[in-house]
Amino acid sequence: MSMLILKLLLAPALVVASTLAGRRWGPALTGTLVALPIVAGPILFITWLEHGREFTARAAGASLLGLVSLALFAVVFARLARTARAGHWAVTLVLAWTVCLAADLVLGRLSVPPALALCLALAATACGAKALGRARPAELPRAAPPPRWDLPARAAATALLVTALTTAASHLGPDLTGVLAPFPIGTSVVATFALAQGGAAVAEATLRGVLRGLLGFTAFCYLVAVLTEPLGGAATFGIAFVCTPALQLGLVRAQGALAARRAAPGARPGAASVDGSPGGTPTGGLAPSPPSSPSAASGPHGGLSSTAAEGRLPSP
Repeated sequence: MSMLILKLLLAPALVVASTLAGRRWGPALTGTLVALPIVAGPILFITWLEHGREFTARAAGASLLGLVSLALFAVVFARLARTARAGHWAVTLVLAWTVCLAADLVLGRLSVPPALALCLALAATACGAKALGRARPAELPRAAPPPRWDLPARAAATALLVTALTTAASHLGPDLTGVLAPFPIGTSVVATFALAQGGAAVAEATLRGVLRGLLGFTAFCYLVAVLTEPLGGAATFGIAFVCTPALQLGLVRAQGALAARRAAPGARPGAASVDGSPGGTPTGGLAPSPPSSPSAASGPHGGLSSTAAEGRLPSP
């Protein structure tokens, strides 16, 4: 019963908290927060409780390879979201999932030491960030008021995916379980809702935040991979859950300071970036998004809509 409660409550609660923070401070922050191990962390923790130290350490090492697929998912989803035919949220999600799952199945066959897996994860994150590029100055659409079922739907989708993966762990083995632990569960939920309710620009801003947050995610998986066997699960997860947010916060502040230094000479008051931060404010900072004219809205009766964010009309 305790395992079921963890599966049904922990990761969904963290996804909901990330969503609420993003509504206050912009989609880039949602992406950064959801890219922290808010889903993979509980999955690995439940794996330790159910399967022990050795299984968990091996799964965490494989999770570093899964971060390569997660970075690939972010790039593919963002690119597909901006295409005319694939802009519908369901089509975009299924295609991006297909690419990610195919990569996971290939990476699950590899057996590499945690240090090498760490290097691969960092390289994939850097390449993904370069592929999406920096935020282009543009007006973010003001998000329509979310329907009442929005947060419950996000929580339910997250709980369903986490339960399915952890239940299958004993049949998948540690390597495939680990590679699939970073599968974009929370990322899929927030990116899909961002695309459906705010359009491609909001989804892309969210995914830039995801790639920024993968640095902390990488550190978490590496710590679990190398510390679980010598220290035990309780101490390892305590260290990882404390160090990861601290590291991520430091990186975000450093990146924000660097972005502010670069943007200072040409900053224009009132200008907004696609990440929702005013001109001159670091991307993903905690400045609220300025109001702008709406270009996206939810569908009839509060349903999901595939409205784009750059002047495209809603699909009939």
